[in-house]
Amino acid sequence: MVAIEITGKALTIEEVNAVANARATVKPLGPETASRMTATHQWLNKAIQKRDTVFYGINTGFGSHANETIDPDQAGILSRNVILADVAGIGGPLPEAIVRAMMVIRANTMAGGPSGIRPVVVETLIGMLNKGVTPYVPEKGSLGASGDLVPLATIAAVATCDADGGGYSGKAWYKGELMSGEEAMRQADIPRLNLVAKEGNSMINGTAFMAAVGCLSVEKCEKLIRHSEIAAAMSMEALLAVSAAFHPSLHEAANQKGQISVAENVRNLLQGSQLVDSTDRVQDAYCLRCIPQVLGPVKDTIAFARGYIERTLNAGIDNPLILDSNGEEPYACISGGNFHGEGLAFIMDFLSIVMSEVANISDRRSFALLTPALNYGLPSMLIPANGLNTGLMVAQYAAAALVSDNKTLAHPDSVDSIPTSANQEDHVSMGANGARHLWEILENVTNVIAIEFLCAAQAVDLREDGPRRLGQGSRIAHAVVRKNVAFYDKDKEMSPDIARLAQLIKGEKILEALMGIQKQ
Repeated sequence: MVAIEITGKALTIEEVNAVANARATVKPLGPETASRMTATHQWLNKAIQKRDTVFYGINTGFGSHANETIDPDQAGILSRNVILADVAGIGGPLPEAIVRAMMVIRANTMAGGPSGIRPVVVETLIGMLNKGVTPYVPEKGSLGASGDLVPLATIAAVATCDADGGGYSGKAWYKGELMSGEEAMRQADIPRLNLVAKEGNSMINGTAFMAAVGCLSVEKCEKLIRHSEIAAAMSMEALLAVSAAFHPSLHEAANQKGQISVAENVRNLLQGSQLVDSTDRVQDAYCLRCIPQVLGPVKDTIAFARGYIERTLNAGIDNPLILDSNGEEPYACISGGNFHGEGLAFIMDFLSIVMSEVANISDRRSFALLTPALNYGLPSMLIPANGLNTGLMVAQYAAAALVSDNKTLAHPDSVDSIPTSANQEDHVSMGANGARHLWEILENVTNVIAIEFLCAAQAVDLREDGPRRLGQGSRIAHAVVRKNVAFYDKDKEMSPDIARLAQLIKGEKILEALMGIQKQ
């Protein structure tokens, strides 16, 4: 695996995910990046020592304490104090992948230079990533406005120390064992940082939690939408659907990129099918006929989210920022609000809404497969000897429960705001809540699609000579499903099979089998 270089300028979603999931190595800072960071740090250090200018969060307090000045000689203490004061997380731990993604994102942001901090701060995070020190970060507590303060402070508490080298260090995993942050750093042979001016604030004043969930979620969404196309195609086969609704000209007339892509993929999956178009029906219900019109906009939304998140990865997100000046000084220290996560909060909500719709329409197809009035000759609940056997009825109950759960989880968090910090921070994004809800929605969607695969494969097998009459893509997908889950000739517990299919989706085995047939 290629090592990742962080410069603050060119980090990609794929690189974040490689560090998060595959433990890709992060290179030491290059000389150009280190030089850029050192230049802004040295300028800032000289500026605060002049004692003639007030810089927010550097020689002042934070939030509602912004008008209270601090002696520059105490700036290092202030840096450590703001970290400790923001360790207020609640709940169980975030997944390791999210924490590692947060760390590489924040390191990259600070490496850009405008934070005005020493390169050693970034190098410490790089060392933690490469040696596998993963802080224990509670899942709740961030407002997503003055950055993701609480989760980032929890990471920073492990990486930093009091002036005497000790002090609170939180908890961290190292080599599979949870221990104090201090002990994890000691065993990994990484010195904890004794901070100087501004560094504490820079370590925590970013949107790295929302961006981390965004990076991991975009990739999940892109793969889930492809699985949904495959499951939909298999359901179309089982329900003897009409292919006219997927004609290229129809979708070119709609002039929407995502819709055109979905229609093309479904056509390719169905190519050679002897089940589709085998009746005299003119058109199908919306859950079949309108697959491109529903999944297409989902694809477009995911693409928009990808672009926004990737730009955010390489943005100057801190406050204040040390920026190029057009005056006599080479730099200017400018206070603003780039830490506000409203944009990412919108992205979390957009993805939550559209992915909930992926589950909605998938469940409608599962329902149709199970229902005699809708499934064109298949046995009730897809079981040969029904009455004595209940069949797959309750699998759809589970899907319905997850779909309904998503409707609550997808309520936009970004429309909510509660004033904080004595009304200094009077509007917050609540994007961190949106990120948590999105993460849960994607797990639900995975299981809903797994249930559609379960129902569609069962239905295909109940058609006369069904598997042999499938289109080229559906046939491959059906075979992969059947290698993992057997046909139901009588009632049995379904949870293990649903879990197995969900894992099949996460492991991308079906996508791998369909390489060359289905496009991105």
